[in-house]
Amino acid sequence: MLGEVLGLIREMRCAAMAGLMRQEVSMGQLHVLWLLDHRGPTTMTHLAELLDVSLPAATGLIDRMEDRGLGERTGDPDDRRRVLVRPGPAGRLALEQTEGLRRDRLRRILRRLDERQRRRAGQAIRDLRSAASAELGSGSENAPTHRHFFTDDD
Repeated sequence: MLGEVLGLIREMRCAAMAGLMRQEVSMGQLHVLWLLDHRGPTTMTHLAELLDVSLPAATGLIDRMEDRGLGERTGDPDDRRRVLVRPGPAGRLALEQTEGLRRDRLRRILRRLDERQRRRAGQAIRDLRSAASAELGSGSENAPTHRHFFTDDD
């Protein structure tokens, strides 16, 4: 079972790489964009911790991303001494395009299943998400707060 799930994740990740190559966004940059999308505006210090890199390394990465419009620094409205990082216009576009490609591919994959298979897959995925939430603590009060730029509406 684990091999099946990991195999599906690997196949989807490889397919997503083609879209990244067209956008000229590196995996490292996309990872930062996903983190910022998931966590919301983040301090450079916290971003460095999330990436497990030094503050100067994170600063250099954001400098390069800012040069391309992928990321941007803004002041913290609650504390003028702090600087927050968030996706820039090109970063939001890269996230939207990547998510669009992923959704299109998943729709095509799901269309290959008959109605019974789709119902079974849907239930299995709901069960997996529930187990993941329990394991990762995303439903608990102690879980880190986060948001998702994209919804599960489709």
